[in-house]
Amino acid sequence: MLNSHIDPSLIARFTAITGKQHAVTEPSDIAPHLSEPRGLYKGESALVLKPATTQEVSDILRLANETGTPVVPQGGNTGLVGGQSPRPDRGEIVISLARLNAIRSLDLVGQTMVAEAGVVLANAQQAACEAGLLFPLSLGSEGSCQIGGNLSSNAGGTAVLAYGNMRQLCLGLEVVLPDGEIWHGLRALKKDNTGYDLRDLFIGAEGTLGIITAAVLKLFPTPRGHETIYAGIDSPEAALKLFRLAQDYCGPSLTGFELMPRIGIEFTTRHIEGMRDPLSEPHPWYALIDISSGQSQDAARAMLEGLYVAADEQGLIRDAAAAETEAQRQVFWTLRESMSWAQKPEGGSIKHDVSVPVARVPEFLTKADAAVLKAMPDARIVAFGHMGDGNIHYNISQPVGADTQAYLARWKEMNEIVHAIVLDLGGSISAEHGIGQLKRDELAAIRSPVEMAMMTRIKQAFDPKRIMNPGKVVAT
Repeated sequence: MLNSHIDPSLIARFTAITGKQHAVTEPSDIAPHLSEPRGLYKGESALVLKPATTQEVSDILRLANETGTPVVPQGGNTGLVGGQSPRPDRGEIVISLARLNAIRSLDLVGQTMVAEAGVVLANAQQAACEAGLLFPLSLGSEGSCQIGGNLSSNAGGTAVLAYGNMRQLCLGLEVVLPDGEIWHGLRALKKDNTGYDLRDLFIGAEGTLGIITAAVLKLFPTPRGHETIYAGIDSPEAALKLFRLAQDYCGPSLTGFELMPRIGIEFTTRHIEGMRDPLSEPHPWYALIDISSGQSQDAARAMLEGLYVAADEQGLIRDAAAAETEAQRQVFWTLRESMSWAQKPEGGSIKHDVSVPVARVPEFLTKADAAVLKAMPDARIVAFGHMGDGNIHYNISQPVGADTQAYLARWKEMNEIVHAIVLDLGGSISAEHGIGQLKRDELAAIRSPVEMAMMTRIKQAFDPKRIMNPGKVVAT
């Protein structure tokens, strides 16, 4: 059934831009665009448009601006805060960027790639690899998430420690503004000091200021040596000491340092097919360490061996396994990347994507665990993530046998408990997932009036008619 807020004649005008075959109006075909991975938001829309060119996106936004039609840009629909979901009963249309999926160019000397917004992350990685280069962004959803969404959410992932998040991996953008104008900002310059950095306004803006249609991405030399170690450790405090030691021994060759709890390994080996614990005995915590050498495999192995000997002498590692093959390395990383999804069969999970200064990660975990268990003694805490950059996914699985809906009704309460500790430690309530709908009101409550006023002014300047992804990031 069509949303009554969109006049059929207006749908026809939008349809004329992309052609009928790329304008989705059947409810069954629209349905996949209305739900998101966690099932927290169920949207409504009468129309999903699938433009194939930047000009078509421009024509769509020009018409939307003229008619006051709210639009929701959508990439791979893998976001976890509802930023890509149209809201119910608001007359919002969805613009899918999936057909803008060309890699326009690849510069071997400058080590850059120009990729359109709909390029799937794994395809961008593969294109770089085939050229003998590396695009280092790595996410659990890389087989379906898209470059435009990665940029709009300023995605992070497991390699931020060495390469940075999407803001650091992008040199230039092509963006369609809310009135249909096109900003041709695809500059591949590593130095460009000419005024305000407009690029950074759109990265992390979640489609609220315009639609990214293409980007210049930074590529890197492919490592000549790679080592991965999966280590059982006593505690987050031991992990922090091990991380410092790894920095000393590996320097910029340290490309990943992940922290995982025993309960997370148990969930993953229980529910993810083919997964098993690489170590013969259980340990309270685990560290997954990645070393990438630009020199050779021997150099990577020497760093790993030096780190292991030093860590063993200091009593930081209880047991460890080094990946002997690429397949074994992938198994280690699948254990880590499957940890969030392995919680689903255990019932409701209240999730937090937070960051604190790296040195305060153990303190955060100690304080958060105590506060959560005081409020809910039987909760099962699955805290894991990017120890190397301070980003912890602090997820709380429901007590065994609890009513799932009654448990999830305490989402806000648990958020307040965890986020209060995060803020007290100088951290952030959103490390890499964004704000979307889920954290919009909380953002307004924790940011200073000056900061919120600046954000609101930026939104007003770019989108005075409030058509761009309304209700996300800042209230509109």
